[in-house]
Amino acid sequence: MKKSFLAIALPVFICIAATLFSCKKDTVTEPDPTAGLTKQAEAYVIGAGTKVVVYSKTNSIYTGYNQFFIAVYDSVSGTRIEDAHIHLMPMMDMGMMQHSAPYENPVSTTAVNHLFPCSIVFIMPSMAGASWTLEMEVHNHVSDKEGMASIPLTVADPAISRMRSFTGVHDGGKYFVALIEPAVPKVGINEMEIAIYKKESMMSFPADSSLSVVLTPEMPSMGHGSPNNVNPTHIRNGHYKGKVNFTMTGMWKLNMDYMAGTAVADTTQFFEVQF
Repeated sequence: MKKSFLAIALPVFICIAATLFSCKKDTVTEPDPTAGLTKQAEAYVIGAGTKVVVYSKTNSIYTGYNQFFIAVYDSVSGTRIEDAHIHLMPMMDMGMMQHSAPYENPVSTTAVNHLFPCSIVFIMPSMAGASWTLEMEVHNHVSDKEGMASIPLTVADPAISRMRSFTGVHDGGKYFVALIEPAVPKVGINEMEIAIYKKESMMSFPADSSLSVVLTPEMPSMGHGSPNNVNPTHIRNGHYKGKVNFTMTGMWKLNMDYMAGTAVADTTQFFEVQF
């Protein structure tokens, strides 16, 4: 009888113990919000009691549109700060003169997946005697402290330009256009997105929504264009969205005509897309 009881009870006990042990060992691991991103720089924000770490989607920083993701930590405990106000000011120091560039601050003071998304459109690369610095003002809402960080950045020219500029025929203003999408082009219909900024001063490049855009893709090596394209139209904050159709792989030229109402702003600029 005892042997029969033990024969039944022992496996049950082992199963219960194994279940309890496995429950204790199983822990939920939160996905890394920076997975797939590249760490570009970090700095302490003097006065705010915080450390910031700057990530980007690309391995390097290029002239044109760059999306960044900023992680904010308490500089003592290392805990994440999810509630903060961040203001950017990219600065190019050329020795005898300085200027800024178009940028987009995080739209919310609440982190998105533990990060604060933002962007900068660098209008020229780093070079001898000319260097970029990202000045960042952070207001730590947890401690109600604020301060500044200064972060050196190296900006390279991409193999194929993703940023163009022109002087408007209609108003003499200086416009900067950044190609955002397609970032990974494919044969067929691609989402297309550009951002347009107008120079107001050496330190101010506000988003521009005044222009209309006519898109005409062509493949110079083959002597043809493509059907079913959609002209980019303004959606928000200087961003224009449309669609471009690539019928085959190779080098494509995206001709862009810019209009201000019925007046021509520019018909000389284009982007090249190679895939």
